[in-house]
Amino acid sequence: MKKQGIALAIIAFAVYIIGGFACFSGVALIIFMKGINLWGLGDAKTIGYLLICVGACLSVLGVLLMRIFRNRKII
Repeated sequence: MKKQGIALAIIAFAVYIIGGFACFSGVALIIFMKGINLWGLGDAKTIGYLLICVGACLSVLGVLLMRIFRNRKII
């Protein structure tokens, strides 16, 4: 049971880190790549806004998961 708790904590921390990386990547896309078509997916500025929103959601989810897993009672 202890190993499961550690694995869940690592997953929560990874979600938090990925969310932060996505936020900063989105900011970089907005600032440095305005008006550039990104791999045929659309304007880099639009994808940057998407990354900021998704990254913020993932960061909040990671924090919530860390709080939940920290307060679990492992017997």
